Amino acid sequence: MKVINSKLILAASLFLTVSLTACYEKFDPESYAPKVSIGGFTGSSDIAATNLVAHFPFDGNYQDIISKTAGVNTGTSFGNGLKGQAMKGAANGYVLFDPTAAILDLKSFTITYWVNSQSTTASGGIIGMVGLSQKSAFWGNIETFFENGATNENGKFRAHIQNDTLDTWVSKDGIINLFDSWNHIALSYDATSSTFSLYVNGSKSASSTVAKFGNLKWKNPGKMVFGTVQFQTKPSLTSASAGEPWASYLTGLLDEVRIYNVALKDAEVDALVKLEARGK
Repeated sequence: MKVINSKLILAASLFLTVSLTACYEKFDPESYAPKVSIGGFTGSSDIAATNLVAHFPFDGNYQDIISKTAGVNTGTSFGNGLKGQAMKGAANGYVLFDPTAAILDLKSFTITYWVNSQSTTASGGIIGMVGLSQKSAFWGNIETFFENGATNENGKFRAHIQNDTLDTWVSKDGIINLFDSWNHIALSYDATSSTFSLYVNGSKSASSTVAKFGNLKWKNPGKMVFGTVQFQTKPSLTSASAGEPWASYLTGLLDEVRIYNVALKDAEVDALVKLEARGK
């Protein structure tokens, strides 16, 4: 009798142990840690969420996750990004994307992205990153690139913006440590004040006001291009020029391209950089 009771007790104990183990959730310290809050935001997706019109995470595909449409790849691949994966450029490599109605209708904007690039002295020419082409002009409606002669001691950023018959440039020299590591670029335009702002790693590096520039109206817009400037694609995106020997391609990495239909505030850009750098 005692033997039977002992066996019954042992079986019951084993049953309870298995049942409790099955119900027990593995302890996850992160679930108990307070959320990181920067500028009142806990994630990059919280920043100006209703104004985000395009977002390219490049996590194994070329899709804009806002419109659910994808770009067309020529020669690029994927590498380790700042968050997940990133577009890895190559000589003669780029991605083309048909701009959505929301992009074509921008009056103000902010374009942000992370880039890890070699210097222009190493690449052999200007390095295009993100742009919106203009079918009949040398420079695109938006053209962002690192200028020739840019080094880690003197990084040189350039942006061209076309507004109907008007155009302007945003330029910044003397950027330190711009190459061979991740850097965040944000370019904004506020139509109400006709003011452009350039941020490098969350800090405002340049600002300029163009009198009466007003609401943007793209001129003869074509495709968006990632990884080079508009005239280096094959065929060229513009009838004004084929490839140039002093222009090149991004052979490094491009990640987390975002386009907003407003000029982000300084604090929003700062929060975006810090949150994305934490993988948020």
